[in-house]
Amino acid sequence: MNITLAQAEKAVAAAKAKAIEINTLMNIAIVDSGTNLVAFGKMDGAWLGSIDVSQKKARTARYFNMNTGEIGKLSQPGGSLYNIEHSNNGLITFPGGIPIKNANGDIIGAIGVSGSSVENDHAVAQAGADAVK
Repeated sequence: MNITLAQAEKAVAAAKAKAIEINTLMNIAIVDSGTNLVAFGKMDGAWLGSIDVSQKKARTARYFNMNTGEIGKLSQPGGSLYNIEHSNNGLITFPGGIPIKNANGDIIGAIGVSGSSVENDHAVAQAGADAVK
């Protein structure tokens, strides 16, 4: 199952609304279940360097079907996934990437958000992911 363009656009819109609410600028990437980019939004003035980061967060969340912040906890020295960020042409292992599930709980894609603190990135990504359910 894959996220549709309509669902992806809904996620981008909800993430953008959350970013505006918390007064930050974000890059927002949505990938399907095969990690292909479906939708992308770059808010005016958002960091150019965060374009790549947002897409890698989305792919990382889908590759492992978990929030990127959780992967980050497992990838610390001594952790079971130590150095995993060097695989798959580079992963992002800090908050801001979340798998997207449909109403049945099936993973249909992922969202990656970058442009602010990891706390803000996670909050904006969560708003986008929640909009699809």
